[in-house]
Amino acid sequence: MDCISTRLSYRQTGAFTKLVQDYVDHSEKLTSFIAHPPTLDGIKKAIGSRKKFATNRELLVQELRKQYEIVEAAEAVKKNIDSLLSGDTFVITTAHQNNIFTGPLYFIYKIIHAIKLADHLTEALPGHKFVPVYYIGSEDADLDELNNISLDGEKIVWNTKQKGAVGRMKVDKDFLQLIDKIEGQLAVLSHGKETVELLRNSYSHLDDLQTATFKIVNALFAEYGLVVLLPDNANLKRQMIDVFEDDLLRQTASAIVENTSSKLGELYKVQAHPRDINLFYLQDDIRERIELKNNRYEVLNTKISFTKDQLLRELKNHPERFSPNVILRGLYQETILPGVAFIGGGGELSYWLELKNLFDHYKVPYPVQVLRNSFLIIEDKWKEKVEKLQLTVEDLFLPEQDLVNKLVKRDSDKKLRLNGTLTDTEKLYEAIKDQAASIDVTLGIHVESLKTITLHRLKELEKKMLRAEKRKFSDQQRQVEKIKMALFPNKGLQERRDNMLYYYAKWGQSFIKRLYEHSLNMEQEFVVLQVIDR
Repeated sequence: MDCISTRLSYRQTGAFTKLVQDYVDHSEKLTSFIAHPPTLDGIKKAIGSRKKFATNRELLVQELRKQYEIVEAAEAVKKNIDSLLSGDTFVITTAHQNNIFTGPLYFIYKIIHAIKLADHLTEALPGHKFVPVYYIGSEDADLDELNNISLDGEKIVWNTKQKGAVGRMKVDKDFLQLIDKIEGQLAVLSHGKETVELLRNSYSHLDDLQTATFKIVNALFAEYGLVVLLPDNANLKRQMIDVFEDDLLRQTASAIVENTSSKLGELYKVQAHPRDINLFYLQDDIRERIELKNNRYEVLNTKISFTKDQLLRELKNHPERFSPNVILRGLYQETILPGVAFIGGGGELSYWLELKNLFDHYKVPYPVQVLRNSFLIIEDKWKEKVEKLQLTVEDLFLPEQDLVNKLVKRDSDKKLRLNGTLTDTEKLYEAIKDQAASIDVTLGIHVESLKTITLHRLKELEKKMLRAEKRKFSDQQRQVEKIKMALFPNKGLQERRDNMLYYYAKWGQSFIKRLYEHSLNMEQEFVVLQVIDR
């Protein structure tokens, strides 16, 4: 598997929000919402801030070592974990929920980006070491978002009646049957057998999903030294007791973030909104919001409630039963990890920009925000079709009809535009209008109206000429439609829908290696990979 890569600006793709475009262009409008820019100098400043913060490195390493007892840890991972004891070691973090079978492609892309950036910074800043960390968002309870993948165009869904945090749900018989189904689809591909073996080794019967996700991510990336962190951990959460108590009693976070969100909302669509209390109660198959009602703290959709004193005792004795929502999750992450950069997608970037003042309030270092890498993978069979139509990489991002129109105008031997005719017509009417207006002003207005009607009809004629000519290009239209459907499923980016299993079954570990090779650091561009099978 060899690749040719092409870089595009995010603006060229037409697939990203204005906030994302402005952020990667270092717009001054966003300066007040960040601590340090996504540059090497920004990383250096983040290191300075982090060195002033007392991260409990001993506890972090202790808990990571315990977590890795369930697998045979690779030497590269062991060394990275041990290195976290040093005050000169810092973390490049990415986070994602535990989607089944790794979910959409960008799950993989953001992890590879963290690895690549950590390697780059270790080389660029001698005297410091950088460790890539994948933080599993295992406490998410949105099963409908996490229980399905799209594999070679087919949606595969895990139907389970389990409730609560998805990471605590068990791998059941229905789940294992999905692997049987996947095997039938992938077995014919070159690395299909090893891909199915990867799934069977990772998703063991009655393992919880967070453990299975830990295993599969470790199997894919251990050789790169990636450290996987399970934050659903009582000892790690104990460090957040003061912040959680403040949220429960005084709702501090809500006021701070709401103020920032309103300012950001004047410029862009806001991604997340704080609640009065930004904690869930997490126990067994329950993950429900906590609300203060009539001087009692109620766990919604349950019969559980606490007085103030009872709740504080519960927090002190069982911090693992308190789960931060999106407003407090990043604060928890950066409290327990010595992070200097966080890699996330456009949605994550949006809500992180709401959090800087919250970090300032609790005196936790706010990390550099790095937009995750994005890829479009063009397999050999599609690459050949694109070349046959003489389309460029940039052409592929045009809307389908715009692309067809461009192709027809390029290849037709007919003159399909009335540019010269329209210009001559406009000049003629202007002359007539001047002549008529010299006799009576109202006649000039009448001629202007006639000109508008005539030009509109001529432009409609131009469209009809193009439509008529397009009928002669029906084969090319069908080819364009097939290409667009394959590369942009549901008219969206491939990375937001397709799963990695098809590509891994086709190319094996070479798929990961090529993504690593072509992954960027902080250049913040979109990468198109044209694959050449050998």
